[in-house]
Amino acid sequence: MAKLLLTNVRLSFPSLDKSEQYNGQDTGKRAATFLIPADSKQAKALKKLAKSVAEEKFDKPLPKKMKTCIKDGDEVEYDGYAGMIAIKANTSKKPVLLDRDKSAIEPNDLYAGCYVNASLDLYALDNQYGKRLSCQLNGIQFAKDGEAFGAKNDSFDDFEAVDDDDDDDSAFE
Repeated sequence: MAKLLLTNVRLSFPSLDKSEQYNGQDTGKRAATFLIPADSKQAKALKKLAKSVAEEKFDKPLPKKMKTCIKDGDEVEYDGYAGMIAIKANTSKKPVLLDRDKSAIEPNDLYAGCYVNASLDLYALDNQYGKRLSCQLNGIQFAKDGEAFGAKNDSFDDFEAVDDDDDDDSAFE
């Protein structure tokens, strides 16, 4: 197992306040994906660390077909993934969630698209499900705001300010 600290990476698919759902089933784990620019020093260091962890466990390099928590963002059709390396981490415990000043924050303060620092453990497994590389989520620290991923909701412009004595339903005439 190897400790990994990612800095200033984008958060995607956070499921931090409750366990993640997969195909309608509760996984029992909280999870998040972190996006790292593919050409960055962090991405290169992550790939090197993954290779080292796999070689230590299996006495050989990480096979290309082996299941891994690290994906090429160009092979995924999600907003913001192009040109990125995506690493998914999960945990069965509540992860540490911190603001920039290290004060505790709520899971909803972390959203898909914000920038974070993440503490992870990268490890290799060989069990009844086969050989694979996995990642445990230890904690997340908010770093800065970013453009939120997902559908834009412009419904705010549908509404007008409401007066206390305004009970007219003329909008439906």
